[in-house]
Amino acid sequence: MSLSIGGIFPVILEVIQSIAPLIIFFTLFQILYLKLPPSQLVKLYTGLAFTAFGLILFLYGVSNGFLPAGTKIGEFFGDSRENLLIPIGFILGLLATLAEPSVRVLCYQVEVSSNGYIRSNLMLYTLSLAVALFAAITMAKIVYRIPFLYIIVPGYLFALVLLWLCDRDFIGIAFDAGGAVTGPMAVSFLMSMAVGVATAYEGADPVADGFGLIAMIALAPIIFVMLLGVYIRFNGGIRNV
Repeated sequence: MSLSIGGIFPVILEVIQSIAPLIIFFTLFQILYLKLPPSQLVKLYTGLAFTAFGLILFLYGVSNGFLPAGTKIGEFFGDSRENLLIPIGFILGLLATLAEPSVRVLCYQVEVSSNGYIRSNLMLYTLSLAVALFAAITMAKIVYRIPFLYIIVPGYLFALVLLWLCDRDFIGIAFDAGGAVTGPMAVSFLMSMAVGVATAYEGADPVADGFGLIAMIALAPIIFVMLLGVYIRFNGGIRNV
């Protein structure tokens, strides 16, 4: 237990180093320009304190929970059950996206901003299936030793083509969704799993084959949301979806 508790102090230092410049910057603006009342300052600094505390717990939990668990799962399937890697990648990609808080927030904001025209459930299922498919493609890349450039370059070229065909309302949503899906669930769990698979899989390189998953996950919603926009543009509305 002592080792576990001691491991939190580097995380505390890391969080302090990350948010201290923001606090100093805000304090200077408060002194020179903002002049906010004391009651508002109390709320702001209380929020910053809760943010720091939450970051400490999150980063400590990631380093001691998600990362080891994802790596062990990847090593297990990469070592002896490589035939299950592709469906496992699909399932875990689907579940990680459904559980991603930033994805839920994005879907809710899209529905509110569009006055219900683009339903949150439609966005959630679209993003989840997109990430699931590209997570499966990443596992296939490791199993069949497909070069990363052979996937990512055609993917972005296809996305550029979709920019000209897509309903313009979906373009901004698509690129924002690429950032939303690469939240803590995907980065901490799916990436560590991919590295674990590449470490255990015979003939794979943990560096060359294990990384690149996050770039592919970020590309997935860009393509799928714009495909949804293309469908809606040429089918006269979202009621047919």
